[in-house]
Amino acid sequence: MKHSSLNLAAASALALSLAVGLLGCSGPTPEGKGGVTGTAQPGYFAQGSGGAVVSDTVQSTQAGIDVLASGGSAADAAVAVASVLGVTNPLVGGLGGGGYLVYYDAETGEVSTIDGRETARAADTATLFIDPATGEPLSTQQANIGGLAVGVPGQLALWQRAIDRWGKQDLASALKPAIDVAEQGVPVNTALHNQIADPQKTFGIFGNTAETYLPGGRPLETGKILKNPDLAQTYRIIAAEGTDAFYRGEIGQSMIDAVANPPVADGKSASTGTMTMADLASYSALNAEPIRSSYRGLDDYGMGSSSSGGVTVGEALNILEQFPLKDENKAVATMRFLEASKLAFADRNAYVGDRASVEVPDEVLLSEGFAKSRACLIDPAKALPAPQPAGALTATDCSAAPVASGTETVEGQQTNHFVVSDAEGNVASYTNTINFYGGSGILVPGRGFLLNNELTDFDFAAAARGVESLNLPAPGKRPRSSMSPTIVLQDGKPYMVLGSPGGSTIITTVLQVLMNRIDLGMSLQDAVAAPRASQRNSATTLIEPAFEELPEAEQAKAAGYTFVVAPTPDQNPASVTPPTIGVVAALEFSRPGPDAAPMVIAVGEKERRGGTSAQMTNPGG
Repeated sequence: MKHSSLNLAAASALALSLAVGLLGCSGPTPEGKGGVTGTAQPGYFAQGSGGAVVSDTVQSTQAGIDVLASGGSAADAAVAVASVLGVTNPLVGGLGGGGYLVYYDAETGEVSTIDGRETARAADTATLFIDPATGEPLSTQQANIGGLAVGVPGQLALWQRAIDRWGKQDLASALKPAIDVAEQGVPVNTALHNQIADPQKTFGIFGNTAETYLPGGRPLETGKILKNPDLAQTYRIIAAEGTDAFYRGEIGQSMIDAVANPPVADGKSASTGTMTMADLASYSALNAEPIRSSYRGLDDYGMGSSSSGGVTVGEALNILEQFPLKDENKAVATMRFLEASKLAFADRNAYVGDRASVEVPDEVLLSEGFAKSRACLIDPAKALPAPQPAGALTATDCSAAPVASGTETVEGQQTNHFVVSDAEGNVASYTNTINFYGGSGILVPGRGFLLNNELTDFDFAAAARGVESLNLPAPGKRPRSSMSPTIVLQDGKPYMVLGSPGGSTIITTVLQVLMNRIDLGMSLQDAVAAPRASQRNSATTLIEPAFEELPEAEQAKAAGYTFVVAPTPDQNPASVTPPTIGVVAALEFSRPGPDAAPMVIAVGEKERRGGTSAQMTNPGG
């Protein structure tokens, strides 16, 4: 592995950044390829010291800042942000879903993770999504709507575990901002209006969901104040009674009833599922070992399975490290990025599932020898055929016989990711979701939150007769995810924190931002803003429209790549949301001296998903 250190180029870049009013970074530094450019726009960018939050909405970011200002830790603030997002961004996350948290503890210098992924119920077997009448898998549309695909939610259990481990305040304190926002209401912005418009056909099936989000049969208009007194009361009950109210009490019973008897409108129908109080009571958010990989002298930490994010990002980085990207032109680097993603996804699909149910060969997939055996397949002038079979795990060169690759499930693109840091140096990177916009479509009566349809992240059936599937449903199993909350350390201290929503495109988004920043010399804000492409071992490559206009796209086409502009029709043919890939939230840290407090750049999205919100407790430095 190659190592990088501070040098004259780093000092020059820092001086330049200060001259234009932006904080530079003391991490791997651009060498003649870009640097810090432009000026910060209000809202999506912030710089300073103390604590920082980047999240999807102004209200959620402000909630995190307020908790930090009152003495709360990054963990306390993360719970406040997530619970407010359940009010302001209810179609992509909330109590009815789950997620993953990667956390840096400044006192110990350790990175830990919590797996709050939803689980299959005790009644769910490998044939969950097989139509008994035909013996064939259900369509994604059939499976997604109603109670069939509702997994046991893990969000609240993750919140409690995070506060128990790293909090300075209690759960009730962290929930207070969300209670206030739910009672006062939030104005519907264009992003939320579009999110409601996407699943309006599904929402129309459920009486109370339609009443809330489709008044008069149309999506809530921009500017309308959306209040959620039911959710405010749900949060109050949890604040007073603790998580037992959800996993062993009245809120849980409401979920059980809604899954078994979805609140459909007259003349409508939806699938049903079997969830029991035992399913809820047995749920546990897991203290999980993070996935660690090394890249150009940095330590990259991500989620292990049940998420495939950490190992797939790590393998792709290991492949890319075999090439001197900073010395190559951008077109060649782009081809290497696409090919590394393709190969890493082939291995992901073949070898990664819930580690509680299958043996995941993390060490092999992240080994230098395996990376070399995959990197030597890459020719920047000629794309590998796709889908590309996974390499044999004993491979040390390019001659090993391939094995059959598994399939990639269709994950929901509609998730949220946010990042938090506090004045003590603790850092949280948190991705959570209810899967597709609006999840299952079921708004739990009287409780104010939507239920997930995460179980469709399982494979519906084996890829082929005789091919083992690591990601079939089973009681208590967690479906494979692509969520990739990431923390990057330099010399044991946080250097960069990032993540994104976007289903399986999360992995390629995180990878592309890391390459843009570390190898291509872009500033963090430019690395986030750059047009994106996503190759996931597919015959076509998903791109944002602006990517096709880049010079490097021409070389990729000449090498055999076929581009499809996101979102693809099979994801959502009626989508009204702009064609984008991911919604990144990121932090970058610099340390002017050994005893100085770190300075922070906080970067969100200027345009994607209508723009996001970044704030500091001590803005401006």
